[in-house]
Amino acid sequence: MKFIHLPWSVAGLEKYNPSILGLMEMIFVVLFAIPKTMKIGFILLCCYFAGAMATELAKDASMLNPGIPMVLIWITAFLRDSAIFLGSAKS
Repeated sequence: MKFIHLPWSVAGLEKYNPSILGLMEMIFVVLFAIPKTMKIGFILLCCYFAGAMATELAKDASMLNPGIPMVLIWITAFLRDSAIFLGSAKS
């Protein structure tokens, strides 16, 4: 939403410091994209969006805004490395 610059999204982000939050989110996405740091990127992105969900709950707003990216992150992580969720099969 930050890249599309939708009016309602920009207005909501102006309440907070969007430069710090956006920078953190981009760093977490880069960590998630690099195979060696995917697990820490996954954890950081989940924590980031969990905090966004908590903020949305506190304001009685829709949890779809942080919920949809969270679901996509989980699906992507599962497809890239299912051992994150299922554990590694050691024989």
